[in-house]
Amino acid sequence: MANMRRASAFAAAAATSALLLAACSNSTAETPATSGGNGGDTPEPVTITWWHNSVAGDNGENPLGDLWQSVADEYMAANPHVTIEIEAIQNEDLQRTRIPTALQSGDAPDLFQQWGGGELAAQVEAGYLMDLSDVLSADIARLGGGVAPWQHQGKTYGLPFQFGVEGIWYRKSLFEQAGITEEPSTMDELNAAVQKLKDAGIVPIAVGAGDKWPAAHWWYNFALRSCSKDVMQAAGTTFDFSDPCWIDAGEQLEAFLATEPFQPNFTSTAAQQGATSSAGMLATGAAAMELMGHWNIFVLEGFAADDAAKAELKADLGWFPMPATNGGAGDPTAALGGGDGFSCYVDAPKECADFLAYIVSDEVQKRFAVEVGGLPVAPGAASSVTNENLQELAAVAGAAGYVQLWLDTTFGPNVGGAMNDGIVAIFAGTGNAKGVVDLMVAAAATE
Repeated sequence: MANMRRASAFAAAAATSALLLAACSNSTAETPATSGGNGGDTPEPVTITWWHNSVAGDNGENPLGDLWQSVADEYMAANPHVTIEIEAIQNEDLQRTRIPTALQSGDAPDLFQQWGGGELAAQVEAGYLMDLSDVLSADIARLGGGVAPWQHQGKTYGLPFQFGVEGIWYRKSLFEQAGITEEPSTMDELNAAVQKLKDAGIVPIAVGAGDKWPAAHWWYNFALRSCSKDVMQAAGTTFDFSDPCWIDAGEQLEAFLATEPFQPNFTSTAAQQGATSSAGMLATGAAAMELMGHWNIFVLEGFAADDAAKAELKADLGWFPMPATNGGAGDPTAALGGGDGFSCYVDAPKECADFLAYIVSDEVQKRFAVEVGGLPVAPGAASSVTNENLQELAAVAGAAGYVQLWLDTTFGPNVGGAMNDGIVAIFAGTGNAKGVVDLMVAAAATE
């Protein structure tokens, strides 16, 4: 796999966070573009296959999936020669199995979910993605720095529809029940809150370690506090993990695990599938906290039985940034973040890019904020965000010293996968801090 050559993506991600707070934009697409046709000729029929991860929740509701369907219907109405066939696939299956297999087989969907960073770079170097730099230049300029993680070596291979940072989601009522009166801002305060919750008979924190990445994100955050910005950003291009800060991150994780903050059998718990998943536990009140990204708001709502239950859940949800650690060379205001977007397959019809431009238009981005409760990338849609937790999340992102792209996304599937395996081994009690770094170094040697 190819190395990721864009250290600037991290700084650009910070610019994205600032863009989330902007209130206006110079461009707003009110209706889908009309594509195809030469000199009045009727365009040839085109079918676009579209894979995304917006599946229905346990309550059967799927607001993002419904929005995507309406957007596709609108585009087809404006472009009668285009048929859009949608397949919604659960996130872990889509990212780790379906997309890689489809790309390698040469039978890939025309439009598919894209997380950017090292994974995108590897796909570009394998020749899988359409270069959107020229055909969507106006949209790239409109979205600004938020596009950086979807770029490689100066060209753009995807566009994001949301970007944000992660933190700890929690149930206010369970904090109150345990006598916790303030959101933890340091690890010492988080440890104290964990103990109070256990004393009250409440599972402090849910983690879906069975899916690996949710557990790995704890290590990512410790690494962000242990490693300086220069070391962190250089690692994305040099794969140099010789700084002792990387081992320190694992030792901090080991110390945190020793406080027993997670639910029983956390190593086999899924992240988002079913009521016993980590998200399900938070949504049903079976656990008080979960470290997760900005998208968690509508994952959690997917477990609510009806509108009344959804409103009750939203009123009881709180959010705070990852607490500061003791010491370390990292920027205490730095945050981990990332987003969701879409790429077109290299052999997709030109209408794929045209449709993607409509998906990320200001008008659709506003609807994404209002109808789904999402955190849009387009500056022209920022004022449509009304959820208080997402407003706080955006404010934290905007004030961050920098926003570091998810480390597995940064390092790509090879090194990132080895890193996640090593971290999960610590969670399982079969690995240690040095073992994570050893696996990363070994994987980097094969790049």
